[in-house]
Amino acid sequence: MDQTTISPVAGPPSRPHIPAKLKQNPMPDSSNDMDHRGHTTPPDTPSRSSFSSVREADLDMAQTFTSTKFSSYSRQAEEVIDDQPSPPAMAVQPQFVPPVTQPNSKLHGCWFPAVAAEGFQGWKQIGVKGRQASRSYGDLQALRIVWSNPASPTKRKDPERPAPGQSSIEKLPTELLGQIIDHLVIDVPPNGISARNVDLMCLLLTSRTLHSATLNALYKNITIPHSRIFRKFLAHIAQNQELGTIVRRLDFSHFNPTTLFSTASERATTRNLTPETLMQCLELAPFLREFLAQEYVEDEIDASVLNKLFFGLERLQGIDFCGCSSASFKNAFQLILSSDWPEALSISRISLHKCITLPASVFETLLPRLGNLTHLDLSGARVTDEALLSIPHNAKITHLNLSKCKLLSADVVIDFLKDHPAVKGLVFLSLGADARSHQLLDEDDLSKLIPILPQTLRSLSLKGSKMAPSHIDLLRPLTKHLEELALGRRLKITDIDRLFVPDEVNDDEMDWQPEWVPHTLKYLDLSDYTAAELDLITLFGRNTSIMKKYSSPLEVIEVTDDLYVRMAKSSVVRQLGWTVTENGSRAWLVRIHGPEDGPRDSGLRPWKMGASFWGMRKIPVASAEVGGMYGSYMFKRKL
Repeated sequence: MDQTTISPVAGPPSRPHIPAKLKQNPMPDSSNDMDHRGHTTPPDTPSRSSFSSVREADLDMAQTFTSTKFSSYSRQAEEVIDDQPSPPAMAVQPQFVPPVTQPNSKLHGCWFPAVAAEGFQGWKQIGVKGRQASRSYGDLQALRIVWSNPASPTKRKDPERPAPGQSSIEKLPTELLGQIIDHLVIDVPPNGISARNVDLMCLLLTSRTLHSATLNALYKNITIPHSRIFRKFLAHIAQNQELGTIVRRLDFSHFNPTTLFSTASERATTRNLTPETLMQCLELAPFLREFLAQEYVEDEIDASVLNKLFFGLERLQGIDFCGCSSASFKNAFQLILSSDWPEALSISRISLHKCITLPASVFETLLPRLGNLTHLDLSGARVTDEALLSIPHNAKITHLNLSKCKLLSADVVIDFLKDHPAVKGLVFLSLGADARSHQLLDEDDLSKLIPILPQTLRSLSLKGSKMAPSHIDLLRPLTKHLEELALGRRLKITDIDRLFVPDEVNDDEMDWQPEWVPHTLKYLDLSDYTAAELDLITLFGRNTSIMKKYSSPLEVIEVTDDLYVRMAKSSVVRQLGWTVTENGSRAWLVRIHGPEDGPRDSGLRPWKMGASFWGMRKIPVASAEVGGMYGSYMFKRKL
């Protein structure tokens, strides 16, 4: 940003020089900066949740989040590269100082020129009615008293300095140089004030080689926090279409229309982000690989946009429509069902998380064409047994979220997980349900399901299921490779404790008792148990190992949110080496990590795709830091 400077000229104090950008009215112009089209919400449209940007805090403790109503992107400098024309050179402004005895005189007095710092090049540059006021510039220059910049001394060239383009870093392969520069990219700014990607802006001016590599880092992953940023980005790639070929990710997870426009009437007349401009953007990004949307852009996703995403971008691999459930979004999907669908789509990762209004026909049309599928999030969707079984056998699903899918039957889900070739390498599996309204798995179903689960599994949610003490014996082998486990209802603390300690045996049984293998659990979800159902006396008692050092590496225990206040005031929790954290509708007991425990596990895992904390409720579609509305769906909301 241009700094304010004061001219050190004799006479009256001069006013500070204010850059042109700062003189402009900071309030947005509703006639130019347009955001959302006006529409009437139909009665059957679910109410849109309030925008909440949730990020993982960079602290030495798990489950510590920051939550704001505005994305930190929205308060940054709006240009990645300044697209405004350079301000014209300021005209020299000489100053007329009247005499003291005749302050109102326009005839007598003196003219003072501007200083050299403001661009004054001598008296010859002062124009009076189109003519030069003086011809003495050459004489003044010869006498070295002209107001001009002194000639800079010539510098000796270092013989060891490499020639332009020949430095060691410039000779690196493009792929390796890109990996280095990517470390300078800030996906989520640390706060709302500091500039984002300042280091990259400096690299643009370093050399041609670094300029090319830095452009790739700047435009590869585009995050859109509000419509003005989208308008400027679209103007960039429309003017320089080569930049559009760099774009690989278009991320609207931080998008919040209320950032610029506080009233519905302002948003109703905006035209920055519309189906037409979004379609134009997709046309200019032919090599797009990831499109990340959410409920605040659902009305801009019409049938033409969906046609472009599914049929017009051959390299598209990831789509996220998290929370999109408006009537217009549903109608757009129904319109493309009549299109001529290809036999196979290139998409490998898709999230329809909480797309609760999409009809079953959407999934019956879409899922059979996903032969490259690896990540599938259908939480809360109306997917049917037939649609689930229609997933191609050549798919290799590693992440599957079927939580709160009320149209699925337990027998079909179990048969699918047992016999379908696409799910033999599962890493993340969520079959959670809200027991207050729906139950997918009962005792018999769990007895059939747990033994068939693969050893590749790292996260398993059986939340809302009806469990029995006998299921602990079935779960024990899984705890030797699971890192996250969400348990169902009807278990006692003494039953759960058996996951962490071997059973007591007498001398006669020692011979055939297998050697005890420690568990690998980092996260345990007990949020199915209300404050009345969870036996806190036993949980914190001497005979239970869950809260003791023995249960390590267990780091996080999720409890129902109504226990947060009660546990936060308890001194027993901290005496046992734990603390309590909460975020929105969720609360956790978190183990306090001491210096004697060695370095703390960061929690980063390849299967988390950028998240470091435990218990995420939404499957990521792209590898990125947690933030925006996706962070809210992952770590702030109930199932």
